[in-house]
Amino acid sequence: MTVLALADAGEAADLAAFLARLIHYDRAAAVRLQTGGGVLAVFGRPPSFEVLAIRTARLAAPAGPGDTSGGLDITVSAGDLLEGIDEEHGTLTVPAAVTGPPWAGLLPPRGGWQRVPGLPAPEALLRAVAAAVAEFRARDEALPPERRTRAERDRIGREIWSRTLGDTHLPLRAAHAAQSLGFLRPVRTAVLAAGGGPHPTEPPALTLLSAGGWLRLRTPYGSVAVRTGGPSGLTGLSGLTVTPV
Repeated sequence: MTVLALADAGEAADLAAFLARLIHYDRAAAVRLQTGGGVLAVFGRPPSFEVLAIRTARLAAPAGPGDTSGGLDITVSAGDLLEGIDEEHGTLTVPAAVTGPPWAGLLPPRGGWQRVPGLPAPEALLRAVAAAVAEFRARDEALPPERRTRAERDRIGREIWSRTLGDTHLPLRAAHAAQSLGFLRPVRTAVLAAGGGPHPTEPPALTLLSAGGWLRLRTPYGSVAVRTGGPSGLTGLSGLTVTPV
């Protein structure tokens, strides 16, 4: 049994929150774990968004010669992993491996990322997500009873969430997933407000990156990655060949 020591209790709490959100969308969710360079990376795929969600956590220094956390690469149950988090002590017990879903063999590259221009400001991106949610609800409510089917709702959803953001090829569903997973929440600044009040907040810094046929929306709380289909557009994660990473 492998026990990872996280850098502090805050890392444990943030990782637990991420796993809880994944399980909210899929109670049987699996996640792939990788360690390296003093960092734990957790990859998951929330259903319906067709994206990969990535949350990292800093690891504490190796415990000693017997520490086996380096080079860990395993797919596990998200629920079992959540149960293995000890927020008080900042540790994580890695559960037994499970048979990974196809997406677990399609991870983005570790390096070679380059910044992509054209991403809207955080406030504009959040407005775009809110407008898309409102549009979906309005169009769904306008459907006559005989057309209010899962297939028709999926068609409307694909049309809306495949739209791209700003001057980029990033689909709106990536921003929607980032918001739903808590990646777009405001960032607390380090300076206390006047009078000793709560920490002021500011919009999260967002960066769009590209590498090896992937686009990645990076935020201070995690990343959302989508597979590109070449210059003509995006293909999501369906129909891809499983390859080792």
